[in-house]
Formats: sequence, structure tokens, C-alpha cells
Amino acid sequence: MPSREELLTELRTRVREVTPVQAWEATQSGAVLIDVRDDGERSAGMPRGALGISRGFLELRVGEQVPDRATPIYALCGSGTRSLFAADTLRQLGYATVASVAGGYAAWLAGALPIERSALDTDSAERYSRHLLLPEVGAEGQARLARSTVVLIGAGGLGSPAAYYLAAAGVGRLCLVDDDHVERSNLQRQILHADARVGMLKTESARMTLTGLNPRIQVDVVNERLLAGNVESVLADADVVIDGADNFPTRYLLNAACLNLGKPLVYGAVHRFTGQVSVFDPRDAASPCYRCLFPEPPSAAEAPNCAEAGVLGVLPGVIGLLQATEAIKLLLGRGDPLVGRLLCYDALAASFRTLRLGRDPQCPGCSAPGLVPYVDIEQICAAH
Repeated sequence: MPSREELLTELRTRVREVTPVQAWEATQSGAVLIDVRDDGERSAGMPRGALGISRGFLELRVGEQVPDRATPIYALCGSGTRSLFAADTLRQLGYATVASVAGGYAAWLAGALPIERSALDTDSAERYSRHLLLPEVGAEGQARLARSTVVLIGAGGLGSPAAYYLAAAGVGRLCLVDDDHVERSNLQRQILHADARVGMLKTESARMTLTGLNPRIQVDVVNERLLAGNVESVLADADVVIDGADNFPTRYLLNAACLNLGKPLVYGAVHRFTGQVSVFDPRDAASPCYRCLFPEPPSAAEAPNCAEAGVLGVLPGVIGLLQATEAIKLLLGRGDPLVGRLLCYDALAASFRTLRLGRDPQCPGCSAPGLVPYVDIEQICAAH
């Protein structure tokens, strides 16, 4: 079996090596530089404009990142050894022009060539490694999540799974709004809480769980009921608002505030074995709002809450996860959010269906001139 030195010597007969300066000049003419170091190594910095694809994932990902086999590719590692293997792999994959950067990143730094510092440290690079593998997220998208604020109304059935996965995803700041306390009947579906915390404020119980999962994020709490007097201050810094409320007064108030402040609202609701999700985004001129769906609140008999009608314990988990997914899509600016669509889930039938939801020109919310008033929300609901 050939020694490592003999193997490297053989590789150099097949793979062209270039200096860091030559590689940098080539990128200015359309060539692609791929940094094949691991995520943790790249967290301290990488050549400006380089693609970060770890050597172990090169075969899997390079086709997505560089689909044209005629594109010149230069591989770079820490010292110039792994990049020889990477360049040879690229040659075998059919890329016509490949080369290895001699001396690697160390030589790049010694040459004072342009670099960019990653917003992700070693902990973040490891924690979010599966996100970093996704071209739709990557380091830039992960940094964007870290700069984001999501306000969750309710730390119960819907708020629990939504907050849990947003924290795991690395959303930098979560603000939980709830004035209720943990009850034993909550534990069947509200996964942020534990039996030992019965009687504790839900927001405090939730903060314990979320910071235990991801100590890198900030969790703020508002131990108050959402009212006309505080709704705008609570939502002021939100990039996305998640509706985990279980009553119509709060939902109408949220809708009005999000319309007035221009905040996207991710709606979710559950009832017995069914649930629904939608996105109301006032930044989109074609987007309906919550009152396009429910112009007036239904009666208590038509829409009883979970305490009256019951709910399958796993159902809020499904709907809350869908809300978290929509929130992440909105924060990243990726995919097709559920704007103008109502996604309905039937747990007993194991079926999803999507209903088109158009903007109502007579809607008392989004079609009303000027700011939407916050007054009489409680009275409207009490009248029904």
C-alpha cells in the first residue's frame, strides 16, 4: 500500500495546483472557490465569496451548488492537502477545470487576501450543522434567524411546539405572551411544561425548557393578557407573530395590531380532531386577514374551546409545528407561505386539504380605511 506521501505525489500528477492569488483572480472572472474545510474550521473565517462545502459532503452537494460542469472550480482547505483529494474528486465527477489552492487557508491569510468572518462560532456551526447543509439556509440564513424576533401569543398547546422548534432552529429572540399558570390538564398537549411545574407561570416554565434546549437564544416573557393598551408595545419588535391564542377577543386584537403595524401573522387553531393554519401578511397587498376568514365571531356553541369540546393531545403538536415552519419560511424569505390559503388537517382521516382564501372587499379588518381600531373587541365577542 502506498504511503501518504506517495499518494500525494501521485495526486499532484493529476491535479493542478495554483497559488492563493491565482485562485482569487480566477474567482473575479467567474471561477468558483470551494472551501472544503469542516463547518467548525470555517466559523473563524473563509475566503470572500467562497462556497463552504465540507470535504465529506462534496459529492452530495456540489452538483446543487455548481450544476455547470464547465465552471472552473478551485478547492481550498486548511493547508492544501485535503483540497488535492477534493479537486481529484471534482475531476472524477466531470468538472472540466479544477485545481487545488497550494498552502490552503493559511497561505490565503499570509497573502492578505480578502476574507469574510462567519457570524457563526464553533458552537453554532455544530448546533445548526444540518441547516448549514441546506443551500436554502446556509450560514447566511442561519445568521438571519439569529437576528430575528418571533412573538408567540400563548405558551400552551400551539405555542409549546412552535416555540420549541423555533428555539431549536436558532431564532435569536422569542417573546412569550401568556398570563396563565400551568395546570395538570395542560400536560397532555403543552410539551413545554412538566408535572413539577404545576402552578408556575406558563411563561416561566416555558423559558426554563427553551433555554435548557438552546442557551444561545434570548427568551423574553410578558406575563400579561394581551389588551388594546399593550398590544402594540408587545408586537413592536416582532419580525413574525404566531397566534397561539384560544379565544376570539385576542385573535381579533392580534389581527388589528398586525394590520396596523405591518407584521405577518401565522394563524393556527385546533378543535377536537381537526386543525387549521394560515398566514395573514399585510405586507402582501393580496393577502386576506383573519377577519376575511371570520368577519364576526361565531357563537360559543359554534366554536367551543378545548376545555369544553376536548382536543386530541397530539393535534396541537401538528398544527404548532406547521406554524413554526411557516414562521421560519417567512424569516428566511424562502418557499411559498400559506398566504391566501387555509391548510386544514383532519387527524382521524389522516388528511390535509388546502382551501383558497381570498381577500374580502367588505372585510371590517383589512379593507377598512385607515388604522383598524382596537376598541369594542370584547364587546363584539360578548354580543355573540
